[in-house]
Amino acid sequence: MSFATELRTALAGIVENVGPAVVAVHPAGTRARGSGFVIDKTGLVLTNAHNVAGDTVTVSVAGAEHDATVAGRDAVNDLAVIRLPGGSYAALELGAPAAPEVGEPVAAVANPSGGGATVAFGTVTSINRTIRGPRGQLVEGMVVEHAAPVPRGGSGGPLVTLEGSLLGVNTHRQSDGFYLARVIDDGLRSVVERLARGEDVSPPRLGVAVAPAHVASRLRRAVGLPEATGVLIREVAPDGPAARAGLAEGDLITAIGPTRVATPDELHTALRGASGTVTVDILRGVEGKTIEVSL
Repeated sequence: MSFATELRTALAGIVENVGPAVVAVHPAGTRARGSGFVIDKTGLVLTNAHNVAGDTVTVSVAGAEHDATVAGRDAVNDLAVIRLPGGSYAALELGAPAAPEVGEPVAAVANPSGGGATVAFGTVTSINRTIRGPRGQLVEGMVVEHAAPVPRGGSGGPLVTLEGSLLGVNTHRQSDGFYLARVIDDGLRSVVERLARGEDVSPPRLGVAVAPAHVASRLRRAVGLPEATGVLIREVAPDGPAARAGLAEGDLITAIGPTRVATPDELHTALRGASGTVTVDILRGVEGKTIEVSL
């Protein structure tokens, strides 16, 4: 059997076996379209957070439209879980795929129109890529780049192996024509389970706007202060945790607890696992201080 014949057979199998679980997601009050896929036969749908707005969405399943509710969203990791009305739906298993490798053949499945699944073939072109969610923070977990074309409105649809096993969630198109997908792993499954229960998965926040290290260095030099590594506070939200603890505009955050921070990304990472009260090391001018902040 030729490769072309094998590929055609594999893609046809994906349309038959994966396609029924892939849905169209239409945020209420907008013309936007996205894709998603059912992960539980009771009607849980996984999609991207940027595909939902408000608490309700319209989901097209097998050509039929349903009013569905947003169970939860994670804007940092660009994930959302939608709950369809009671019924029995075709679903994909949110299992534990083997780590993808460069060159691995994959297929991107989407259903932006709601009229039926589309499938496109490609290969994994790069692994361990980085991507930022709607709030600009780094998405956690493994992200892969692939060359399987994702149509407009296809974000939130599944990336699968040629055997039809779920590999990841398609997220963004790169400017050079490649696509990024968030790989299914323990971290993603944990987030999805919590979103399905309606839990808040937002990371703790200090309530500050910050500047990157190179801006902090330039501003400190401009006022005659010695250079130092850290994250400069540009603004403090009124009545937020930072304001209540006494952090101020111009403070340079150098550590969260025992973790040194030199960039906004490192600051966000240090806060992700924090809870309760944390110590924040700062430089205020040339004076070092340690301040306790209740998150």
